[in-house]
Amino acid sequence: MMSQLKKPNSHVVVGKDDVVVADTVPKLLIRNYEKWSDSAVVMRRKTRGIWEEFTWKDYYLEVKHLSLGLVYLGLKFGDRVAILGDIDPEWHWSQLAIQAAGGISVQLYPDSSPPEVKYIIDHSDSKILLVNDQEQIDKALQIKDELPKLNKVIYWDPKGLWGYEDHILMSFKELQQLGKDHEKSDGGLFEENIGWGKGSDVANLYYTSGTTGLPKGAMVTQASLLSSGRRLVKALGITEEDNLVAIPHVEGNIMEDIMITCSHLLVGAVVNYAEEPETFQEDSMEISPHAIAYVPRQWEGIVRMAKVRMLDADFLERLVYDLFLPVGYRTADFHYYGKRPNFLWRLLHSIGNMMLFKSLRDRGGLNKCKLGLSGSAMLGPDVFRYMNAIGISLGSMYCLTEAGVVSSHTHAGTIKYETVGTISPGVEVRVSDEGELRIKSDRLFREYYNNPEATKKAMDGRWYCTGDAGYVDDDGDVIFYDRLEDLRELATGAKYSPQYIESRLRFRPYIKDAIILGDKEKDYVSAIINIDFDNVGKWAENHSIPYTTFVDLSQKEEIAKLLKEETQRINRLLPEPARIKKYVLLHKEFDADDAELTRTKKLRREFVEQRYREIISAIYEGEKEASIGATVKYRDGRTGLIKTALKIRLVEEIS
Repeated sequence: MMSQLKKPNSHVVVGKDDVVVADTVPKLLIRNYEKWSDSAVVMRRKTRGIWEEFTWKDYYLEVKHLSLGLVYLGLKFGDRVAILGDIDPEWHWSQLAIQAAGGISVQLYPDSSPPEVKYIIDHSDSKILLVNDQEQIDKALQIKDELPKLNKVIYWDPKGLWGYEDHILMSFKELQQLGKDHEKSDGGLFEENIGWGKGSDVANLYYTSGTTGLPKGAMVTQASLLSSGRRLVKALGITEEDNLVAIPHVEGNIMEDIMITCSHLLVGAVVNYAEEPETFQEDSMEISPHAIAYVPRQWEGIVRMAKVRMLDADFLERLVYDLFLPVGYRTADFHYYGKRPNFLWRLLHSIGNMMLFKSLRDRGGLNKCKLGLSGSAMLGPDVFRYMNAIGISLGSMYCLTEAGVVSSHTHAGTIKYETVGTISPGVEVRVSDEGELRIKSDRLFREYYNNPEATKKAMDGRWYCTGDAGYVDDDGDVIFYDRLEDLRELATGAKYSPQYIESRLRFRPYIKDAIILGDKEKDYVSAIINIDFDNVGKWAENHSIPYTTFVDLSQKEEIAKLLKEETQRINRLLPEPARIKKYVLLHKEFDADDAELTRTKKLRREFVEQRYREIISAIYEGEKEASIGATVKYRDGRTGLIKTALKIRLVEEIS
């Protein structure tokens, strides 16, 4: 069977640096199976509290039978197959099975609404949909009649599906049995299909987050994925001895594929899957991964969680925290400026590590982390400084769907909080006259699927126009400001970055999210703020403040005072023109299901500003409150409109 690989286009090719490497992701699977087979564990999944292990042979056979089953269903080279569901081993097996058969994997976010799923399946011309459970099947069955090209919906978790008898449904076990039957009559077909793959083949179709409109399907090649994967492996120092964790809620994100699929296949690192998205933090503590790439909101959540725990701690624990966190900050500052702490500071930090920092790292599942990276959006410098203070070397990377890993910090000595790292080998970055970052490399996406106009608009010759504002400093590090379209100028002529201020606000333990307002027609900056319901709720309980709902809690005068103090702290870090003058505590959280956030949790600024235009008008027209209506649906099917009055508050400076 393996003799099928001994072709000119085999599973390995000679790279530019004369190192023998695989040129597609499925070829890496074959290489690793031949190297390790049953001798090494490659995956673990927690099931009912027990870690289930998979070897390379298990991995290989799962992918093989899935792939052959898809071929039996009629999958041909270049066909698209969509995947929708929580991140499980089956998610990654499906990806490789599709690619091994010459197909293209179409990534969807598990919390996508039925209309969003319909749009992507229809736009991508996907013929098959792979899902994980009843929730995703219900979405598919709701829209299947509007998708004439969709032939099969294949699921891997049968729980709750006993009464489902639709002909479009098929289980993973049935698909794999088809593959096994196919293998008997076509021995070697799986390896032959993989052998014909090339680095120039499209691997995945990623639908961009769509902050300003409908998502666009970026066609990313095998070579592009692997190039970025090798860069990340080097940056994080990942080896076959390391543990990685698959991160919930980022399925469909290119960063997850680069970090998990590519990195673990390139070096043989072990991937671990939490039992449920809700148990991810607890399960991650058990594994304590060696390398982590989170989106900013996950790093912010870890910091916020640590700070809130201290609010509930006893006197002695808070005393230790208050005594040694400044020691951590001072030590982090020494490293940041390239200085070695003297003996006294090293001694104090060692004591702080035993009494505080190790415990904080452990609660975040970070005790073995060699280097952490933040990507996908801007992370405030306060989070970097905090994580480095407790002993986590946290840096940034600039990763784009269309360009892969453009830049990253590679080790603790290279971390500069204000940058997103050093430009990757083989990548060129230039700044246009308008201040836009533009990228040229051999790892750019091929094009936007079925959208030549968008492709033409995104490219300036061989340069990809990112739409991001920034520049490159004298050390070759990339400075990212904000989306070019999101940089603002006030009527006074003062310019500022809303995203920078928002990231600072999210660092505060009682603020979950915010949108910063102010443009050429406004004289000052204001904010609409989401409270962190859990953290603010704990604060209210500790101060004997009764409340019932999110709306009730968010509009309490005591909470308004608490949030005003938080905003005042941020104002002290900002230049005078960019300081927040007024704020409103919103009656709800920003939600991707309401189209206020993208599925990667980025703020859809234009949509939010349009949705809350009455609040914004009230702020800048000098009103004392704004009335907003929310539609509610009752259990009997009736709907109603609830009006809420939101107070507009001033942020006075503390003397």
